[in-house]
Amino acid sequence: MKNELMVVWTTDNKETIHHMVFLYTLNAKLQGWFDEVTLLIWGASQRTLIEDTELQMKIKEMSDAGVNVKACQKCSEDLGIKDTLQSCGVEVFYTGVLLSDWLKSGKPIITI
Repeated sequence: MKNELMVVWTTDNKETIHHMVFLYTLNAKLQGWFDEVTLLIWGASQRTLIEDTELQMKIKEMSDAGVNVKACQKCSEDLGIKDTLQSCGVEVFYTGVLLSDWLKSGKPIITI
């Protein structure tokens, strides 16, 4: 059975993004703490990502390392940034079922 983690990133606080969300998510994958790591970008974090090229480079680094990077399509549509998120290599789709199923499964999840 796979050892999986989901990190739900909602904050637009850059210190928290750099020193918790990105740091832990990337290392959880690189260090093998979890077999599969998913970063779900939801809410205010989406706008923060598209406005900051440094964050975009870190997202690419995470994706290249094997982190599954996904974003809520409803949020991106409301913010008018779906295409921009996709151009950053983020998989954009309606994520309510994904998140609900994850929670029901009892797999670990971190929300920030």
